[in-house]
Amino acid sequence: MGVIAVETRSVDRFVPADPSNSESCEVKETLGGKVWFPDSAFKTAQALKDFNRAENLPVMIFANWRGFSGGTRDMYGEILKYGAMIVDALVEYEHPIFIYIPKHGELRGGAWVVIDPAINPDKMEMYADKEARGGILEPAGIVEVKYRAPQQVEAMHRHDSKLQELDAQVAKAQGAEKQRLEQDIKARERQLLPLYTSVAVQFADLHDRAGRMKAKGVIREGLEWKNSRRYFFWRVKRRVLQDYMIRQLRAADKRLSHKEAEALVKKWAEENKVDFCSDKQMVSWLESQNVKSRADSIKNDFLKSQLQAIFKELPESERANVLKELGAGS
Repeated sequence: MGVIAVETRSVDRFVPADPSNSESCEVKETLGGKVWFPDSAFKTAQALKDFNRAENLPVMIFANWRGFSGGTRDMYGEILKYGAMIVDALVEYEHPIFIYIPKHGELRGGAWVVIDPAINPDKMEMYADKEARGGILEPAGIVEVKYRAPQQVEAMHRHDSKLQELDAQVAKAQGAEKQRLEQDIKARERQLLPLYTSVAVQFADLHDRAGRMKAKGVIREGLEWKNSRRYFFWRVKRRVLQDYMIRQLRAADKRLSHKEAEALVKKWAEENKVDFCSDKQMVSWLESQNVKSRADSIKNDFLKSQLQAIFKELPESERANVLKELGAGS
């Protein structure tokens, strides 16, 4: 398989001095880990193209990116162009693609958008470890956008008994007593705010976990790291065999889409009492199939339908002559 992994450590990039410019000097840049920069984004796109065209390999992407670097220097470095190249490479990919967010990994921001399975749903599958996280924004960012301090204060007044008691007293008080109670309310709000913010961040974090991602349909399955190698062994083998059969069927009948050919495979498997959802059973069944015979049968049906369609377009006066000529030729 082709494998794309992520550099999680910070690395130093050196830009040498320009020999023709006496005022230039060597520049050292520190690049953060788990971020796509122009050079690493181009490298990813190039690797995908090599895996696809030159080596004809299924690919595993260990997705652990926090996004693209969006600084001014990176914009001048054409980061958007290289990000688009990754999308183009995935759209054109002709072999199975497996995206796995590993244990304690996270997939955020533009990195999620670039490798979303919706780009090439026939070939791409996304998985996440049960200890991984995924979402466009991080939990703290979600809280800053959707549950800011004013909303948290409203929640305090709905749930905290002491604040409810102070609110009742303020409604009846006047003058200096009212001002003192209002100050007590402000002090209580300041005391509770860190707690409510922490709870809100934890709540937002629950939406970034594998269970929620599967419920929303953005991943196929939540996995455990210790079982992932065994799981992907059978999954990859099944997809390679199944996609080979689908390619042969589509070559035999040009009208078939990937989904329609997959539905045919599913129908045949179920007729043989094979669980289509079981990778092990499907591998065993696919290895026993005569793919050429299946494809030839589909091709014969396709050619018959094409001939029938052409025959119907002939005038009735010509049909008898054509049948005679065909009979004489046979």
